[in-house]
Amino acid sequence: MGDEAETDTTERELSPDRTDRNITLDQYDDRWEWRRKIRADPRKHLIYRIVVGVVGGLLIVLAPLTGWLPGPGGIPLLIAGLAVLASEFEWAQRLLHRVNVRVRRLTAWTGRQPAWLKALGTVALIACVLLALWGYLAVLGVPGLLPDSWESWLDTLPLLD
Repeated sequence: MGDEAETDTTERELSPDRTDRNITLDQYDDRWEWRRKIRADPRKHLIYRIVVGVVGGLLIVLAPLTGWLPGPGGIPLLIAGLAVLASEFEWAQRLLHRVNVRVRRLTAWTGRQPAWLKALGTVALIACVLLALWGYLAVLGVPGLLPDSWESWLDTLPLLD
């Protein structure tokens, strides 16, 4: 019960100011001087909002398009796009705050799990990554950029010849 009360207090401390219902952040809600100067001029602020909206929206649109590729893609791009939008829009700031709270709860939950379960999860994650890599190579083929010894070893695996 004490953990829940502590979590609620932490959530309120990290929560963005919701005293006004603006769509965008006010000039004095910003901690950076250069953005306060932009917000002071309505024309510059409009241009800035459009640029932030386009860049943040583009990152969010690219997230599902790159999620299937090997390497960081989907989720990090989605969070980055949301963070860009949250720099200007209060609704995105509130949504990013909710994501942050859920990630903290998940991290706390995984920290309470026994060591054997964490090890099993790690093994399962490694197996999924290797299976995804094998599927990627099975569909697209072994790249010729790899050293010959690696290519000959990969050619011995099923569906990679």
